[in-house]
Amino acid sequence: MITLQVHLGDRSYPIFIGAQLLASGGLIRDRVDSRQIMIVSNETVAPLYLESVEGMFADRIMDKLILPDGEQYKTLESFERIISALLTKGFDRSCTLIALGGGVVGDMTGFAAACYQRGVDFIQIPTTLLAQVDSSVGGKTAVNHTIGKNMIGSFHQPRCVIADIATLSTLPRRELRAGVAEVIKYGLISDPELFVWLESNVERLLDLDADCLTYAIRRSCENKAAIVAQDELESGIRALLNLGHTFGHAIENVLGYGNWLHGEAVACGLCMAAALSMEMGMLDAADYDRVVAVVQRAGLPDSPPAELDPNDLSAAMAVDKKSRAGRIRLVLMRAIGDAFLCEDYPADKFRQILESGGVPAP
Repeated sequence: MITLQVHLGDRSYPIFIGAQLLASGGLIRDRVDSRQIMIVSNETVAPLYLESVEGMFADRIMDKLILPDGEQYKTLESFERIISALLTKGFDRSCTLIALGGGVVGDMTGFAAACYQRGVDFIQIPTTLLAQVDSSVGGKTAVNHTIGKNMIGSFHQPRCVIADIATLSTLPRRELRAGVAEVIKYGLISDPELFVWLESNVERLLDLDADCLTYAIRRSCENKAAIVAQDELESGIRALLNLGHTFGHAIENVLGYGNWLHGEAVACGLCMAAALSMEMGMLDAADYDRVVAVVQRAGLPDSPPAELDPNDLSAAMAVDKKSRAGRIRLVLMRAIGDAFLCEDYPADKFRQILESGGVPAP
């Protein structure tokens, strides 16, 4: 087992990475002091792992809530179901919530924990690659609105993150590929060595090689933990973690939540950000080709559906948390491993990227 630390003063917490961690009841029990525990999961994950987690707390007051599976259920209605379950069962402010599932479950459970009686503890047990490398770490919690993704939420750090790579053996291939998009993102933001490693190992990662999974999760979490420690509330450098996401969130919104997986939309967004960076004369053509190549080798989309209206995409991008005074701020790249926040980009080149589906001009 590998243990990392997210350094945030009195809100610091560990990330545990390894195989068969859910079989080690003590690891989780030791981090839950509450007598009342609510496990939140979904209809896909609960039949696989809920019984194991329940068995760790036979001596506590424990309940569970099973939600539908999918991004389309990441809503205020699902959030209200969690809050209502806590109230109906008489949970007090010393309770602990456990998020057992992927990024949707983690985001909604964390948001409920942030809001319930003005904040209670929660633990992340991510069961998808995307959640293990990204969404479970950093304390971003939210639900979607029909107008914009993750627009209703809060920063609320978990007590710990337990990433059991054994849970990835039951992950559908499409979900596994979606998780690789976030690993690619970290290489492009600030870790060129990780990107080079991916170029040599993306197929092994998709084949669930244990060493590759552990390395990719550890390196991604190290990158994210370092940035979150500097900028917990995204007032500066943390915005870089949104590379590909402004394009990607808009694609998810316009297509309808759940039609593309989050990681699929992010992968497409990475290629579109790389294309605009190249159009602006910052990213060279060879690096652009490398970005597209690794996305394609991961089996991820490098351009949005042809039927997507550029006007709809632009309108959706305007509803973004990084936007200021009506200006869409983007994360772009000078080189692989060198990303930066930019709002001074040529409007005509931005429009060309939207209209071409992320393909640079000949």
